Amino acid sequence: MSLLQINNLCVTFDGEDGPVHAVNNLSLSIDRGETLGIVGESGSGKSQTAFSIMGLLAPNGRTEGSIRFDGQEILGAKPKVLNKIRAERVAMIFQDPMTSLNPYMRISDQMTEVLTLHQGLSKRDALAESIRMLDAVKIPAARERVRLYPHEFSGGMRQRVMIAMSLLCKPDILIADEPTTALDVTVQAQIMDLLGDLQKDFGMATILITHDLGVVAGFCERVLVMYGGRVMEQGPTEPLFAAPSHPYTCGLLAAVPRVDDADAAMKAIPGNPPNMAAPPEGCPFRPRCRFAAEDCRVMPALTAFAEDRARACQRPVEEVAA
Repeated sequence: MSLLQINNLCVTFDGEDGPVHAVNNLSLSIDRGETLGIVGESGSGKSQTAFSIMGLLAPNGRTEGSIRFDGQEILGAKPKVLNKIRAERVAMIFQDPMTSLNPYMRISDQMTEVLTLHQGLSKRDALAESIRMLDAVKIPAARERVRLYPHEFSGGMRQRVMIAMSLLCKPDILIADEPTTALDVTVQAQIMDLLGDLQKDFGMATILITHDLGVVAGFCERVLVMYGGRVMEQGPTEPLFAAPSHPYTCGLLAAVPRVDDADAAMKAIPGNPPNMAAPPEGCPFRPRCRFAAEDCRVMPALTAFAEDRARACQRPVEEVAA
C-alpha cells in the first residue's frame, strides 16, 4: 500500500467570474522513502495539489476525489484529525522563507512551540531538540543563533530554519514547494544537497514542487508533469528526461538553458498558460501545441505506454516523429 494515494482529485475555486478549475482529476501515489517531482509552469495546479493534501486551501476552494494517507481518508477530514497529521506525519516547506516565519518571534520560540504543543516536551527539552535540528541543517553556531529573530538570518539560513522546523516531528512525508525560490544558485545547490541528506537520515518520502527541471533531474526518482490542472506525463526521471513523450514535456525540456552549448538558443513554448476560469476544450495544451489536431478537442485519458510511464496525449511525440 502506498503511503500517499490520490485518486481523481479536483480542486475548484469560486471566483467573481465563475468557478476556477485549478486541479482536474489528478491521481498520484508515493511510497515510503520515495522522491516525487511535480513540475509545470505557474498555474498548473502544483501548489494547490499540495495545499489539498495539507488541508490548507483558501476558504473559497472546494475539493472532490480521494486523498488517502497511510490508508486513512484525509480529504474533508475534521480539523482535529488534520492538525494531528500535519503536526506529526506530513510537513510542508512553503515557497517564501522571508514571509513564512513570524518576524516578531525569536526562532527558539517558533521551534519550541511545535515540540511543546505536539510532542509534549518541556521547554528545556524542546529547546535542546531545536538546537540539535538546527545543527542538522547546518546552521553555524546554532546554540547561540537559536534566540535570534528571522531578520537576523540570511535568506538561505531562513530556508534552513524552515526545513528544520518542518522536520522537528520527524514526518513521514515532506512536501517542498519551491524550496529554493529567491535564493542564489550556490545556496540552491546547498539546500537541495541538504534535503537529500536529510531524506536519507530520516527515511521520509519527499514531494518536490518546482519549475527547475535540473533540480528534479538530480533529486527525484519519479516525475509528474502538470499543465492546466492535469497530469500530462509521468514516469521515472531518467527515461522521461531522455525520451519525453508529451509535447508539453518536450517544450519544458527545450526551454532549459544548455551549459554545454553557449550558442544554443532557448526555445520558449509559444503562447500562455490557459485561463482556468474558461479552460480550452479538450487538452488544455492544445492551443500551444504544434501537433494539435481536431481530435485534441477531446481530453485524452492518462494511458500507460511503457514500464511505469503514462501520458495524456492524442499525438505523442514519438508517433508524430515516426
